[in-house]
Amino acid sequence: MRDDIANATGKSEESGSPDIIDLEHDVYQIDTRMAGYQGITAGYLIRSSRPCLVETGTSTSAPVVQAALASLGIAPGDLATVVVTHIHLDHAGGVGDIARMVYGDALDVLFGELAAVPATRLRTLEDVGVIDLGDGRRLESYYSPGHAKHHVGLLDSRSGDLYVGDAAGVYIPETGDLRPATPPPDFDLEVALASIAKFAALAPSRLLFSHYGPVSAVPETLERSAEEISVWVSETRAARAAGMDLDHAVGAVREKTLSRYAAWAESGDPAVLEKFEQIAGAAANVGGIWHWLDKLESHSK
Repeated sequence: MRDDIANATGKSEESGSPDIIDLEHDVYQIDTRMAGYQGITAGYLIRSSRPCLVETGTSTSAPVVQAALASLGIAPGDLATVVVTHIHLDHAGGVGDIARMVYGDALDVLFGELAAVPATRLRTLEDVGVIDLGDGRRLESYYSPGHAKHHVGLLDSRSGDLYVGDAAGVYIPETGDLRPATPPPDFDLEVALASIAKFAALAPSRLLFSHYGPVSAVPETLERSAEEISVWVSETRAARAAGMDLDHAVGAVREKTLSRYAAWAESGDPAVLEKFEQIAGAAANVGGIWHWLDKLESHSK
């Protein structure tokens, strides 16, 4: 599933520079090194006549991303556009409180201080929007809620790449496993499945995951994404039906679902499990599904 990835073009890892991978079509994957982890968060530079950075990483990733761009000949002032698939962990509403609930004391370590963006520099998109990359190339945005109410997917008109953000879950390149991303407060099963179906209908050539990297087996991966979300919802429902509270449900669902990631479990590398637990752990996933089920029950009364 990773045959289309070229060799790294940046400096060696020993030098302390981030990995930069040439994905062809003037697209470069940048490891943004969330909390110092390698291979957990990816940004993508589209080096067109109007250079575009898709996904920035956390605030602590800024120096890493800037160094990567510089090594590719792109100064910060050269960027025509910075695009994100969705905004989590900002200062709006109750998102910060919910993030603290999910990540606990690890919040500041993982994501750093969150700085506001001047309103005059923001551009919001409708259900479908277009971002000019120059020379007839464009990114088309497609509203894709379910993971987050404000989530969009981004389709590159030239490469056919679809930037899926977190709507299709978390791809684990070390093992080829796929895990759902269903955190509170916005997860909704039917909406999430509809967004995955929308992605499939776009027939992209590749999926570029924010966590983590490119996948060329598009139909199979999207089918697996929908399956994994459905399984986690089913197991969480079963835990609730058995009378478990949230904490016990997390443990039960973790145990039930771990067998689905055989390659991950057999890899014998605890670092792989540790880093992906940070962003797609059982506590966050079950918590989001639990919150959604609570809403369903309250609406049915």
